[in-house]
Amino acid sequence: MRIKIAIVEDDKQSAKILASYINRYSKENNVEIDVMHYNDGGQIVYEYKPIYDIIFLDIEMRLLDGVTTAKHIRRLDKDVILIFITNMPQYALKGYEVGALNYLLKPITYFAFSQELKRAIEKVQSKENSYLIFSTKDEIIRLHISEIAFIESMKHKLIIHARQKQYVITGTMKEMENKLERFNFFRCNNCYLVNLARVTGVKDNLAIIDDYELLISRPRKKAFMEALTKFFGDMIL
Repeated sequence: MRIKIAIVEDDKQSAKILASYINRYSKENNVEIDVMHYNDGGQIVYEYKPIYDIIFLDIEMRLLDGVTTAKHIRRLDKDVILIFITNMPQYALKGYEVGALNYLLKPITYFAFSQELKRAIEKVQSKENSYLIFSTKDEIIRLHISEIAFIESMKHKLIIHARQKQYVITGTMKEMENKLERFNFFRCNNCYLVNLARVTGVKDNLAIIDDYELLISRPRKKAFMEALTKFFGDMIL
């Protein structure tokens, strides 16, 4: 996969150094990386699109500072990895309020930078494994597992019910069940493979997911409830 990185830095020399570090890391580690540079926080926030994997964000910028920029980005993109760059560590602590991965203190050495970039890329790649990739009649889709509510089997087709859309694909429920088992999907009957993380309740013999009420078959009810109980039990701290 190609890693998409944005550098948000109003100091041209610092931005140039970061870009050179990324280029060096790319060559040394054989990682394909696209880099975009923004001169100020306002520039990236304006019409922001969640296309970046990692954003290096200077905290002290003249027009829109890094922490405020990060807050704007977080409203639109919960997944992007933010790494702050600063001269003053006391301001960097504010970065954790917006879920920053870490911060780097200027002047930044290549060793420190490469270690942080490596950690960020590993995090991106681990998230990449949480996607279901499939082909519909017209397109290839890459869908994050958390987007899937349940999968329905109907007349030799599978219908993937996602948050915004339904996708019809060919395949068997057994194949899909094997593929999604490690992501806590479980069948409540022969027709429905349910994402347990999306179940908001069980009423009588019905599993409730968003606006759907899916029938839990009698033969599968005990195993389904055990799987659901175990899943939510693991989630309780």
